[in-house]
Order: sequence, then structure tokens, then C-alpha cells
Amino acid sequence: MSSQQPSDEPVYDDRVYRSSMAVVTGVLLLALIAWLCGDAVVRGSGNSPWIALAVALCAVPLVVAFTIRPAVFANADRLRVRNPFRVIELPWAAVDSVRAGYSAEVLAEGSKYQLWSVPVSLRERKKAARQQQQQPGRRGGGPGGPGPSSSDAQKPAVPAEPQRAEADRVVDELRDLAERGASRPGAQGSVRVTWSYEIIAPVVAGALVLIVLLATG
Repeated sequence: MSSQQPSDEPVYDDRVYRSSMAVVTGVLLLALIAWLCGDAVVRGSGNSPWIALAVALCAVPLVVAFTIRPAVFANADRLRVRNPFRVIELPWAAVDSVRAGYSAEVLAEGSKYQLWSVPVSLRERKKAARQQQQQPGRRGGGPGGPGPSSSDAQKPAVPAEPQRAEADRVVDELRDLAERGASRPGAQGSVRVTWSYEIIAPVVAGALVLIVLLATG
């Protein structure tokens, strides 16, 4: 009796990329909105409590959409980009390029999609470039310091790992996943874009209620 070996490759958990600074900022803004609007609801008079509720209904989803919500999920088969108002699923076979200029972007099927959760910091990129320039293959002391010993002179210099900005490092990882996963059977297909109505609907409803209250007040 022959033993049957599984042909599928192991499936690993998604890699998740998100901005921790954006999440912290979003939590602080939500706390501020809760404090201001809560105070207006408790202490306000007339239409003030209703206006505060309408502002909260409109502002809370926007804060969540632009700070806490954005994330990039990547596995061996596909890339899933969760932006403020859309979710884009991109099989690796459909991805043409992943790049980071002034923003991190993925190109697929003639369209460009921004990776909101991978912010590009020009300051961090310049800092990494300076560190690379200051890190030649050094082995031994500088002026006035001890020189290399005979045993050290016989050892080959080990190049230091180049410093990379966070956005550039993430883009490099996504490029590597795209190159390795493009030929996988599970990575075939076309791009699928889904609008996030759970974010859009309360924003529109809160804005309409706020307009009505301000117009009738």
C-alpha cells in the first residue's frame, strides 16, 4: 500500500504591516472626541447634545478609517490592502510592481493602489543613507586606536547589514513575496476591490444629521 504525500505547500499566517504611530494617534483622537462630545451631551442644552452626537457619528469613523484601520496583510498567495475606504485583494500573479517613492504603492492591472499603513519617511530614509555612508567595512582601530592584530588581519571582513528605512524594508519584503508567489496556483486571479460601507455609511449619516441640525437651529 503506497503512502500518499500531500502536494500542497505549508500555509503560514499573514504578515501584517501597520503604523504603530498612527494607531496611537487614533486612540488619542478617539479619547478626545469622547471627552468633548460626551461633555456636550451631558452639559449641553437645546440642540447641542444632538449636534455633539452627530459630530461623533461623523468623526469617529473618519478617525478610525485614517489611523487604526489601515493595514497590509501578505501571505504566500496574495496581498490584502485595507485602506480607509476600500479593501483591495491582489493575487501575486496580478501584481506588476511594489515601490516606495514619496508613498508606498502597488501597481496591478494598470492601476495604482497606495499602502496607507506603510508611511514613507524621507527623514528616516536620509538617516539610513547617512548610516550606510558612515559604515564602511571597518576592521581595526581608527587614528590613535589599536590597529588590527595578525589574527584579525587574516579574517575576512564581514559586511555590516545595510541600514534601511522602514518603508523600504517593507517594500523589499513584499517584492520578495511577489516574486516567489507569482507562480503558485493559489496566487492566480484578478484584483478585487471592495468598498467599506461600514465606514462610509455612518460618516454620511452623521454629516447629513449635522447639516439638518445646523440648518434648523
